[in-house]
Amino acid sequence: MQTGSAKVLVVEDEVSIRKFIAVNLYRNDFEVLEAGDGETALEMVKSFLPDVVVLDVMLPSMDGFEVCIQIRRLMPQIVIIMLTARGEDMDKIMGLELGADDYMVKPFNPLELIARIRAHLRKMPDYSSAKANCLFFQQLMLDPEGQRFYKNGREIELTPTEFAMMKVFLSNPKKAFSRNEIMNSVWGQDYFGDLKTVDVHIRRIREKLEEDPSAPRWIETVWGVGYRLKGGGEHL
Repeated sequence: MQTGSAKVLVVEDEVSIRKFIAVNLYRNDFEVLEAGDGETALEMVKSFLPDVVVLDVMLPSMDGFEVCIQIRRLMPQIVIIMLTARGEDMDKIMGLELGADDYMVKPFNPLELIARIRAHLRKMPDYSSAKANCLFFQQLMLDPEGQRFYKNGREIELTPTEFAMMKVFLSNPKKAFSRNEIMNSVWGQDYFGDLKTVDVHIRRIREKLEEDPSAPRWIETVWGVGYRLKGGGEHL
């Protein structure tokens, strides 16, 4: 399936901005639906089953952060790209902490939004022609085709970005990766984002994977370098 045929839900209360985004997505062959508030967006997520949600932070009644939380509960595999007019670090970090895969600051070039959507879709199995076998490391198993991740036989739900990061680690266990290497592997060489994004996603993965996220035994911080998958059976 080509990325251009993916389904995108645009959630934005300002009609002119929403239509502007939708038109550009249509022109690039995406299937698009629109919502002007959070409640409508959640209903569309259930019925429309989008691949990507472009989600504004500032929405009436239910803000984008709450919508993000609800979407993650409904469909963990959806790619969520949040839009913010403020551009403050706390808004970006909060969105990522709550489960967003990416963010963009208004105003933005619609071609950049489309490029980011395609970059995220390429990470998903439905948009990859490559077939890979499951990856194993100690008590961990990652199924690239089924987009599933397990620890001790128990499935752990990961967002698409978290899944892509764990695939990097399980493909190269015990190898230390810099933040730049992780970003290039997951987001692509042409992606220019804040390296803090990597740290936020690592923190979210640790919350799901580690017995004690404050004392991680699986994903180790390598000071001055970045991160590596060390293994839960080994002490730091």
